[in-house]
Amino acid sequence: MSIVFYSAHLSSASPVASALCELGLPHEVVSFDLTKSDHKRPEFLALNPNAKVPTLVVDGKPMFEALAIQIWLADRFGVERKLWPAFDDPSRMQALTWCTWAYVSYGSIIGRLLHASSERFDTALHNKPQAELALRQLDELLGILDAHLAKHGNILGGDFSLADLCVASVVGYSLWAGVSLATHAHVKRWLDRFQARDSYTRVMQGAAAPVKPAA
Repeated sequence: MSIVFYSAHLSSASPVASALCELGLPHEVVSFDLTKSDHKRPEFLALNPNAKVPTLVVDGKPMFEALAIQIWLADRFGVERKLWPAFDDPSRMQALTWCTWAYVSYGSIIGRLLHASSERFDTALHNKPQAELALRQLDELLGILDAHLAKHGNILGGDFSLADLCVASVVGYSLWAGVSLATHAHVKRWLDRFQARDSYTRVMQGAAAPVKPAA
């Protein structure tokens, strides 16, 4: 199987890079410099018309969207490595639920927060009341996650799984956007454990060298 991973350092591709590292999958990495618009070249747009990373090409077939890629990797390779529940395992429903929660319920509010307050966006879009509302809503959602982790330790209970990687990547990104974990001790301890993993630290430091395909 040939896997080509289109990525950029410290981007939405980072969780996929961590997943590939956790799985130990042979793959080729194509690193983009987004400041030079590498992602807008015609040959890449033919793979991903959204002009974004991550993009994964498996045996010549492309797929995009970080959540979709992570779930595909988990289903295809994570089960045999005990990092993801099998199709008939009831905990798979929880894995899918929490991963979608992270990217949709929680992640969509991060987007609102950034548009309302981040220097990355036009100041004409900034809106202090909207930013404050987004922070309150994110805090409420973190309360739900905190209660879950208080009972289970990890997203699926027991050992670390790719569901933890998926959810923790989004929660970690939200801290950069201004979210606080001050009142969510269980989330903080869980996130600290994830961010201490070798797969995370290597990706964040840009040291996660591609795993070369077997000869």
